Amino acid sequence: MTYQEKLSGIRRQMLQDKVDAYIIPSADPHISEYLPDRYKCILFASGFTGSAGTLVITQDFAGLWTDARYFVQAAEQLQGTGFELVRLVAQGSPEYIGWLAENLDAYATVAFDSNLISVQLAQTIQEELSVADIKIAENKDYLDSLWADRPGLPASPAFLLDDALTGETVPSKLERIQQELKRKRADYHLISSLDDIAWVFNIRGADVKCNPVTLAFALVSAKSTVLFIDITKLGTADRSRLKSWGIEVRPYQEVHQAVAALTSSSAILLDPKRTCFAIYLQISADVKIIQDINPSTNFKAIKNETEIANIRKTMVRDGVALTRFFRWLEESMVHEEETEISVAEKLYTFRAEQEGFVGESFDTIAGYAEHGALPHYKATVESDSRLMQDGLFLLDSGGQYLQGTTDITRVVSLGNLTQEEKADYTLVLRAMIEGSTARFPRGTKGYQIDAITRKPLWDHARNYGHGTGHGVGYFLNVHEGPQVFNASNLLVDVELGMVTSVEPGIYRPSRYGIRIENLVLAVPDETTEFGEFYTFETLTKFVIETDLLDKTLLETRHINWLNAYHAEVFHHLSPFLDGEDLNWLKRKTEAI
Repeated sequence: MTYQEKLSGIRRQMLQDKVDAYIIPSADPHISEYLPDRYKCILFASGFTGSAGTLVITQDFAGLWTDARYFVQAAEQLQGTGFELVRLVAQGSPEYIGWLAENLDAYATVAFDSNLISVQLAQTIQEELSVADIKIAENKDYLDSLWADRPGLPASPAFLLDDALTGETVPSKLERIQQELKRKRADYHLISSLDDIAWVFNIRGADVKCNPVTLAFALVSAKSTVLFIDITKLGTADRSRLKSWGIEVRPYQEVHQAVAALTSSSAILLDPKRTCFAIYLQISADVKIIQDINPSTNFKAIKNETEIANIRKTMVRDGVALTRFFRWLEESMVHEEETEISVAEKLYTFRAEQEGFVGESFDTIAGYAEHGALPHYKATVESDSRLMQDGLFLLDSGGQYLQGTTDITRVVSLGNLTQEEKADYTLVLRAMIEGSTARFPRGTKGYQIDAITRKPLWDHARNYGHGTGHGVGYFLNVHEGPQVFNASNLLVDVELGMVTSVEPGIYRPSRYGIRIENLVLAVPDETTEFGEFYTFETLTKFVIETDLLDKTLLETRHINWLNAYHAEVFHHLSPFLDGEDLNWLKRKTEAI
């Protein structure tokens, strides 16, 4: 079927049900950012491949609401599909709800698949549209009947991590959650989000590309814990370990039955942002629902000493792989014809040589020239560009290792560097240094770090349309909450032990993009009469290209930081390199 035929099929079902507008979000029953193939509904319906967006369909309009990271990509991919691009003003905001309120008549009906809508989003839709006398129709899946070859649920094997890797046992984590339940006066806690499940049960899998998670739910009480999962995914030894911890394993689909069976005198804690509305609707009206963030989300964001030590080792391994790759790239550009896809594949081979490597932490963003201006670009057979000895090349990549998750962005010049490119590159580096070296009091929020990082760009009337940083998991999702460094007024403290990216950028559409990204760890700085102050330890260990710099735009402290950082990089990586790789690293880390 063509996309326009699919759109017509959806509209026919809407007419039959007397539905005036249909919402298709980017989500699954776990409200994940990255999705199993079965739930890539936006891709199926419209051809848009981005990880953030919402489709809204009426009888005379069909639109994709997405943010600035995807404007160019979406405009290209939606051509001829019947869908139009609607540019979000604020990243992550459900601005389509206001559009529906303005464009639908009173007593119109809006529908969605309740499995793909979070509790919080469903409640927001209901509240805002009820003011306009617009009704809601739940549990409407208009895609399944059109999706002839729809993938089934993934069934990849799952496995439990050793305590030596995690630094905390499953019983200890469950006890911490149970203490939170007691404090919140909840009898049960439903865990739907896959990364929280992975952390609580020290379980990993491969049900979602680049995210080492397995499809599962959990129901925790003071006296019992039930894990809802396809039991065939687990080996005999792992099933025995779960049983020894008092964890009952039940089939994945039975979570709905278990939630519906909760007694009327009980109270259940669930995260409204990470729980789908379909499960929420199963809860009896006599059960008290406590809506709050999953306790495990806060717990896993603060890495323990074992995790931190392992992450530091992983950063060295990743740096070694990157050193070998970028030296290869320099030589290959002289003799071979390389493309965005071929270099991404080559980088994978260098990472795969490292101990503990499992896979990529996200699809590599290898953007040459104008493709570098697309923050979430992914090369396809159609878009794959040959790298020439001219212009800028941006590479944003990461690895999943048994001892940590990496995410790093670097930019190199392939030739004919312009003064404008040098100025932009230097300002981006200056911004990254400012964010990475910030000293801040306890209680500081992510939007404050975001502003500190952006100021060097603002001073020169430059800016970027994405957040400055996101939390990073431990052999888990490369995007992890609750902390985030962006302009949203999110009341989440930057706490000791949190690992977050710092990745400012400048993008010149149709010309080039520049982004420099390191991962940082929040650590203690000093305590004064004004309170506790924190700062960041840079975890990433790889060179930052210095040939692109305009040193007149840097202060002495920026140059000193860069020289000290490169000395650290050489100290940590050099024992694992030899020959030309070592010589390349030595040359690239020379003080400026």
